[in-house]
Amino acid sequence: MKKLIKGGEIINEGRRIKRDILVEADMIKKIGIAGENIVSDNDTTIIDASGMLVIPGIIDDQVHFRDPGLTHKADIHSETRAAVAGGVTSIMEMPNTKPQTITIKALKEKQVRAMHTSLCNYSFYLGATNDNIDEIKKVDPLTTCGIKVFMGASTGNMLVDKQDSLRKIFREAPILVACHCEDETTVQTNLEKYISRYGDNIPVEYHPEIRSREACLKSSSLAVKLAKEYNTRLHILHLSTADEMILFDNTTEAAYKKITAEACVHHLWFDERDYSNKGTLIKWNPAIKTAGDRKALLESVVNNKIDIIATDHAPHTTEEKNNPYTSAPSGGPLVQHSLAAMLELSKQGVISIEKIVEKMCHNPALLFSVKDRGYIREGYKADICIVNPDSKWTVAKDNILYKCGWSPFEGTSFTTRVEKTIINGEMAYDNGRINDNTRGELLIFNR
Repeated sequence: MKKLIKGGEIINEGRRIKRDILVEADMIKKIGIAGENIVSDNDTTIIDASGMLVIPGIIDDQVHFRDPGLTHKADIHSETRAAVAGGVTSIMEMPNTKPQTITIKALKEKQVRAMHTSLCNYSFYLGATNDNIDEIKKVDPLTTCGIKVFMGASTGNMLVDKQDSLRKIFREAPILVACHCEDETTVQTNLEKYISRYGDNIPVEYHPEIRSREACLKSSSLAVKLAKEYNTRLHILHLSTADEMILFDNTTEAAYKKITAEACVHHLWFDERDYSNKGTLIKWNPAIKTAGDRKALLESVVNNKIDIIATDHAPHTTEEKNNPYTSAPSGGPLVQHSLAAMLELSKQGVISIEKIVEKMCHNPALLFSVKDRGYIREGYKADICIVNPDSKWTVAKDNILYKCGWSPFEGTSFTTRVEKTIINGEMAYDNGRINDNTRGELLIFNR
């Protein structure tokens, strides 16, 4: 079956242009003007995109879908349903599940699970530990997005805190190394100080002082130092401070960078003033910090020091989040609302839509070397999002699709809406209706 997307304004590769898109099977067959170089027939389904924005599907390079082992919070099927409703067509999922994804066997088991349950395209990180370098060296570069290194607090034995182990990983990893950077000694010292003052009931407003800017900068600086020493392909995840921006370059095109940076939607939207009404719902690691940090991160996205916008989607139940500070887990759900939030910032004049597409669609594909995705190009996979640029709606319990049932954006009104999400040529989401028969594909990397 063919599909002809007619009349939309395509936003792609820094340009806005009105063109039609012919999709045949799972590929973009033609881009052009209907009736001239695109001719439809009786076997073609017409999709009217008049007045709509047409962009490549979002590629989110950092999600936690809790599957296997933590599926009371989320699972691959539930969270990819939410993802497609938000225009996300591909995800890269993290290894801190139960069991942890720290062996090739566990990695392959996740791939099989996703093949049967994921509505969008997928890849999985292999997690690093202090002693699994042999597993890391066996990873398949064609099917694995990266090696995840927790240089800060994590689950079980996934905190890599031995210098010798870190050096082995940076020296010998055959693919991109993605790092969570917070210095654990600094964090624990800060935490002990606040526990001595408040016990378990530390006011959440102190979270950015416990997981401090000093902890972030110290760890990020070490990661950059090691990457330069070993010529490692390094990607630093969810940056949260203005201080860390000194570590990154915007004089080199993204395609040629060896060290790249990511910001997450919650660090671009919220700041420390929001703790008073959001509480632990916006408790993330690294912590949401000051309005000045938020401003600096947004500026660094625009000026290309930061290369990718992602979510760090990490659901927990409301019961878990309502625990006292020391036992309330960090993280929250975001994939359904990430594009809407960024487009709202565009309407506020903070960032252009072209830059959003670059950071959420093009650069994840470019910097991870994803094969044939992330752009609207002839011969590429038909992963496409159609957005209504003028449709007001409010995030509420009855339209939240996350398995955990809540969102930090609850009560927020957005003025753009994802209308349709097409994945590998199939309509995965259409005006509130999810096609649960859609199945994504394992991402392939050109390495």
